[in-house]
Amino acid sequence: MQMLFQGDLGKQTPEEVRKLFWPSRDDVDEETRGFAEDLHRVATSRQAEIDKIIEDHSQNWRIERMPVVDRNLLRTAIAEMLAYPNTPGPIIINESLEVAKRYAAPESIHFLNGVLDAIARDLLKARLS
Repeated sequence: MQMLFQGDLGKQTPEEVRKLFWPSRDDVDEETRGFAEDLHRVATSRQAEIDKIIEDHSQNWRIERMPVVDRNLLRTAIAEMLAYPNTPGPIIINESLEVAKRYAAPESIHFLNGVLDAIARDLLKARLS
Protein backbone atom coordinates (compact mmCIF):
# COMPACT_ATOMS: atom_id res chain seq x y z
CA MET A 1 0.00 0.00 0.00
CA GLN A 2 2.83 2.40 0.78
CA MET A 3 4.38 1.86 -2.65
CA LEU A 4 1.05 2.53 -4.37
CA PHE A 5 0.49 5.57 -2.15
CA GLN A 6 3.93 6.90 -3.06
CA GLY A 7 3.34 6.43 -6.78
CA ASP A 8 -0.17 7.87 -6.65
CA LEU A 9 0.66 10.95 -4.62
CA GLY A 10 4.05 11.59 -6.21
CA LYS A 11 2.88 10.79 -9.77
CA GLN A 12 5.80 8.34 -10.05
CA THR A 13 6.13 5.39 -12.41
CA PRO A 14 6.30 1.90 -10.86
CA GLU A 15 10.04 1.82 -11.64
CA GLU A 16 10.63 5.16 -9.90
CA VAL A 17 8.67 3.95 -6.87
CA ARG A 18 10.74 0.77 -6.55
CA LYS A 19 13.99 2.68 -6.97
CA LEU A 20 13.09 5.20 -4.25
CA PHE A 21 11.12 2.95 -1.90
CA TRP A 22 13.49 0.08 -1.09
CA PRO A 23 16.86 1.71 -0.26
CA SER A 24 15.58 3.01 3.10
CA ARG A 25 14.08 -0.37 4.05
CA ASP A 26 17.01 -2.71 4.53
CA ASP A 27 15.23 -4.44 7.45
CA VAL A 28 12.64 -6.10 5.15
CA ASP A 29 13.25 -9.80 4.55
CA GLU A 30 13.31 -11.18 0.99
CA GLU A 31 9.98 -13.03 1.31
CA THR A 32 8.15 -9.90 2.46
CA ARG A 33 9.84 -7.81 -0.21
CA GLY A 34 8.89 -10.33 -2.90
CA PHE A 35 5.26 -10.36 -1.73
CA ALA A 36 5.13 -6.54 -1.72
CA GLU A 37 6.71 -6.43 -5.19
CA ASP A 38 4.11 -8.95 -6.47
CA LEU A 39 1.22 -6.88 -5.14
CA HIS A 40 2.70 -3.65 -6.48
CA ARG A 41 3.29 -5.21 -9.92
CA VAL A 42 -0.26 -6.59 -10.14
CA ALA A 43 -1.83 -3.38 -8.81
CA THR A 44 0.05 -1.18 -11.27
CA SER A 45 -0.14 -3.42 -14.34
CA ARG A 46 -3.87 -4.06 -13.83
CA GLN A 47 -4.77 -0.66 -12.38
CA ALA A 48 -7.47 0.18 -14.93
CA GLU A 49 -9.19 -3.16 -14.28
CA ILE A 50 -8.82 -2.82 -10.50
CA ASP A 51 -10.12 0.77 -10.52
CA LYS A 52 -13.16 -0.33 -12.53
CA ILE A 53 -13.83 -3.09 -9.98
CA ILE A 54 -13.62 -0.50 -7.18
CA GLU A 55 -15.94 1.96 -8.91
CA ASP A 56 -18.44 -0.81 -9.74
CA HIS A 57 -18.64 -1.70 -6.03
CA SER A 58 -18.54 1.74 -4.43
CA GLN A 59 -21.79 3.54 -5.08
CA ASN A 60 -21.54 7.25 -5.76
CA TRP A 61 -17.73 7.27 -5.44
CA ARG A 62 -15.35 7.96 -8.29
CA ILE A 63 -11.86 6.60 -7.70
CA GLU A 64 -10.21 10.02 -8.00
CA ARG A 65 -12.54 11.44 -5.31
CA MET A 66 -11.63 8.79 -2.72
CA PRO A 67 -9.02 9.58 -0.10
CA VAL A 68 -5.61 8.52 -1.44
CA VAL A 69 -5.09 6.04 1.42
CA ASP A 70 -8.49 4.41 0.87
CA ARG A 71 -8.10 3.93 -2.87
CA ASN A 72 -4.62 2.45 -2.47
CA LEU A 73 -5.74 0.12 0.30
CA LEU A 74 -8.50 -1.07 -2.02
CA ARG A 75 -6.07 -1.47 -4.92
CA THR A 76 -3.67 -3.46 -2.75
CA ALA A 77 -6.37 -5.79 -1.44
CA ILE A 78 -7.83 -6.41 -4.90
CA ALA A 79 -4.37 -7.03 -6.33
CA GLU A 80 -3.89 -9.67 -3.63
CA MET A 81 -7.28 -11.23 -4.42
CA LEU A 82 -6.30 -11.41 -8.09
CA ALA A 83 -2.71 -12.56 -7.60
CA TYR A 84 -3.40 -15.06 -4.80
CA PRO A 85 -6.85 -16.53 -5.50
CA ASN A 86 -6.33 -19.32 -2.96
CA THR A 87 -6.04 -16.85 -0.08
CA PRO A 88 -9.49 -16.58 1.49
CA GLY A 89 -11.16 -13.19 0.98
CA PRO A 90 -11.86 -12.70 4.71
CA ILE A 91 -8.13 -12.96 5.47
CA ILE A 92 -7.25 -10.36 2.85
CA ILE A 93 -10.04 -8.08 4.08
CA ASN A 94 -8.96 -8.49 7.70
CA GLU A 95 -5.35 -7.64 6.87
CA SER A 96 -6.47 -4.62 4.86
CA LEU A 97 -8.61 -3.33 7.71
CA GLU A 98 -5.68 -3.70 10.12
CA VAL A 99 -3.58 -1.51 7.80
CA ALA A 100 -6.53 0.88 7.47
CA LYS A 101 -6.73 1.25 11.26
CA ARG A 102 -3.17 2.54 11.16
CA TYR A 103 -3.26 4.75 8.06
CA ALA A 104 -6.87 5.57 7.09
CA ALA A 105 -9.41 7.84 8.72
CA PRO A 106 -11.59 6.03 11.30
CA GLU A 107 -14.73 6.64 9.22
CA SER A 108 -13.11 4.81 6.28
CA ILE A 109 -13.11 1.40 7.98
CA HIS A 110 -16.78 0.60 7.33
CA PHE A 111 -16.57 1.86 3.74
CA LEU A 112 -13.48 -0.25 3.02
CA ASN A 113 -14.97 -3.31 4.68
CA GLY A 114 -18.21 -3.06 2.69
CA VAL A 115 -16.50 -2.50 -0.66
CA LEU A 116 -13.94 -5.27 -0.14
CA ASP A 117 -16.58 -7.73 1.06
CA ALA A 118 -18.72 -7.12 -2.04
CA ILE A 119 -15.69 -7.44 -4.33
CA ALA A 120 -14.50 -10.65 -2.66
CA ARG A 121 -17.97 -12.21 -3.04
CA ASP A 122 -18.15 -11.27 -6.72
CA LEU A 123 -14.63 -12.54 -7.47
CA LEU A 124 -15.43 -15.83 -5.73
CA LYS A 125 -18.66 -16.17 -7.75
CA ALA A 126 -16.74 -15.52 -10.96
CA ARG A 127 -14.17 -18.21 -10.08
CA LEU A 128 -16.87 -20.77 -9.32
CA SER A 129 -18.83 -20.20 -12.53
